Formats: sequence, structure tokens, C-alpha cells
Amino acid sequence: MRQPAKILTAVALACCALTTTSPAHAAVPAGNAPLCVSVWHTSGTITKTGYARNNCGGTLRLKIVWAHGTDGDCYTVRPGGTIWSKVARGVRSFDGADTC
Repeated sequence: MRQPAKILTAVALACCALTTTSPAHAAVPAGNAPLCVSVWHTSGTITKTGYARNNCGGTLRLKIVWAHGTDGDCYTVRPGGTIWSKVARGVRSFDGADTC
């Protein structure tokens, strides 16, 4: 009986570790854009770039949202279109996309 108990304990600990550990590609906040808008960002050595892709069925007005400074410009984005905004690395953090 001791062996199955050890296995169950190990499985339970592994499950807890999976739920409390951040995934390699953590979910990015989406701002107030609809859920059909995909958002992501990349970081280089000097700049960060935020992206928003319109996967919705209609045209949207979107902007990239950055914390601690001004947001990106507002663009009309057709279905399948992608916008981006680039800022200097530093205290600015990517907050997703908003409708405008």
C-alpha cells in the first residue's frame, strides 16, 4: 500500500506545480479589444514591439496599449490585418490592444 500512496502524492505534487508555474508563453492581457483579436509582443536589445492581429469577422479600430507612457496610434484594421507599435525598452510594459 505504501507504493501507490507515494505515486499518488508525486502525481498530486506534479499537478500543483503545473498549475502554479508560469507557462513559457504566458497569456498576454488583451486590453478591451474583442477576444477574436490576438495580441503578443517581442523584445529586442533596444526596443519592444507590441502586435495585434484582427481575427474577427469585421473591420476594427485598434491601438496598441503600453503602460507608463503613451499608447500606439489608432488604426483601421481589416480582418486578417496586423498592427504594431514599437517603444524603447525600459519601464514600459505591453498591455495588449484597445478599440478606439
